[in-house]
Amino acid sequence: MAMRAFLPDTFVVPLGLTGEGFRLEPLGPQHNGADHEAWMSSIEHIRATPGFRGRGWPPPAGMSLADNLCDVQRHADDFAQRAGFTYTVLDHDDRVIGCVYIYPPPSGQLERQAEQSVAEVRSWVRADRADRAELDGPLHDAVAAWLSSHWPFEEVRYRVG
Repeated sequence: MAMRAFLPDTFVVPLGLTGEGFRLEPLGPQHNGADHEAWMSSIEHIRATPGFRGRGWPPPAGMSLADNLCDVQRHADDFAQRAGFTYTVLDHDDRVIGCVYIYPPPSGQLERQAEQSVAEVRSWVRADRADRAELDGPLHDAVAAWLSSHWPFEEVRYRVG
């Protein structure tokens, strides 16, 4: 099923970002095992992270690797169709340490013409990182600056507290 593009075809979507202690690349099926392990080990932490509270994800009991692959593929399809953009967060050893989600607001929250100018952003980092407190802030700050300087949004809603 074709989805409505989130951004105009003329915008070249960035394929990554490198920051202090991390880099982003589009989430895809090749990340399934590492992505699954990362969030399954951090369910309570993610559910308590701003932007995820009360959303129902991740499910408290987790999900199978096969179900996660379906979820990862959905995000990759959204990216390909320009309907939303999910990036995996990798450390310098290519270990999955989180995710960043850039999507339009839910339907009905904005006028149709304004949808492409507003982004809702969420991110998480895995709970077992010894430096997770030091990574949450820099990841948020780097992504917020990147969205401001390299993306065409007039408003970015990126929850932090």
